[in-house]
This record gives sequence, structure tokens and C-alpha cells, in this order.
Amino acid sequence: MTATPSPPMIRMVGVQKHFGPLHVLKDINLEVSRGEVVVVLGPSGSGKSTLCRTINRLESIDSGTIEVDGQPLPAEGRQLARLRADVGMVFQTFNLFAHKTIVENVMLGPVKVRKVSQAEARKTAVELLERVGIADQAEKYPAQLSGGQQQRAAIARALAMRPKVMLFDEPTSALDPEMINEVLDVMTTLASEGMTMLVVTHEMGFARRAAHRVVFMSDGEIVEDAPPEEFFGAPKSNRAKDFLGKILTH
Repeated sequence: MTATPSPPMIRMVGVQKHFGPLHVLKDINLEVSRGEVVVVLGPSGSGKSTLCRTINRLESIDSGTIEVDGQPLPAEGRQLARLRADVGMVFQTFNLFAHKTIVENVMLGPVKVRKVSQAEARKTAVELLERVGIADQAEKYPAQLSGGQQQRAAIARALAMRPKVMLFDEPTSALDPEMINEVLDVMTTLASEGMTMLVVTHEMGFARRAAHRVVFMSDGEIVEDAPPEEFFGAPKSNRAKDFLGKILTH
């Protein structure tokens, strides 16, 4: 007997999304397999962040279907909360609770949502802070950390939920240049460990280094979907050539 292949971790079929008269996602079809790292590139306003935010229903869709690990995205309620626990999300801004220490921030989700004991949550949180290189900052408050440290804390917080997939929505765009690499290094390590990741970013080096596939969006459409060496080396569409020409000459 041949084993049935497992469903893709993310599957989007015919997804449409409007903001009023603006058609921001046009018939999006996308699959991300387990352990795959997909980087979404494209000019500002191309629909990248909206695509990312529909996967855990931070944005609703007008039509089409989205599945995570073979399950259709629930509309609301307890099932949606359960799905969000399985889908880690890291935003441009760090969204840490200012009145809680870093370790408390990382513990919160597992205790509240996964019903993990305080002791177990703290042990895991400390291990994760070590993994992202900021264990020594555990008892500090977010305001005492640099932007790069706060974003690494946000990644640890998402990982504490033991997600099946991680979504990153321009995780380095709010950071000073010298802090960008410390966050990308953590993300590169995660990718090498087999975490399923969908990453919206402007960081071309990360896309070349860590992505299995590059998805290029323009005007709400997926224009290209190719391995990084193919996309950067021989883009097929004029829109991608134009985009790379502007980005890579700077």
C-alpha cells in the first residue's frame, strides 16, 4: 500500500479579496508544503501582507478557500482560536505587552490557550529565549530592549505555541539596519530546522539563502512562483525584471 501524501500545510484556492473598490487579491492559488520556506516578494501595495493575514483570518476573504494542514479556515469562534494557536504570526511591530517581562510575554499564550502549567511554560520560554539569543533579557520589559531583541522575543513568543506553520509579515521593516541580520539569522536557523514558513519581506539576501520558493506578487496577483536561483537569475515576467532591476541596483 502506498501512503497517502499528507496535505499541504497551506492551500489557497481561488482566493479573492476587495477593500471597497480595490481588488487586493486576485484569484490567488498557492500551496506551501510541510517544512517548506516560501518567501513572498513584490512592490508595495501588491497584496503581500494581505495574503499573509488571510491565512489566519486576520483578514477575511470574499471568495475562494484557504486550508491549513488539510482543515478549512473556520469563520470564527473557538475553532478559529484553535487554528490561530497552530499558526504563529510575527508582525512588523512587535506587539509585546509592555507591562509584562519578556519571559512573561512568551509564557502567556501557552498558559492561556494551551493550558500549560506556569512552571512548564517558563521552562519552555527560557529555552526559546536562549534559542533566539536573548535569554539574558528574560526578566526585562520590552521598552528596555532594542528593536531587534524585541522582534526576537516576538518570534520566541510565536514558537512557544508550538505552531505548525509560521507567518512573517515584513518582520524586519521596522528595524534599524544593524538589527536586521540578528532577526534574519534566527529566521534562517528556523528554516534550516524544517519549520514551515511563509515570509513577506524585502530582504533579498534572506530570500536567496533560506527560501525553497519565491512567490512574486504584483497588483494583487501571483506573477511568478519559482526556486530562488531561477527567480533571481532568470525572471520570466517583465514585472519581476523591473522589480529586481530597481531593488538590486541599489
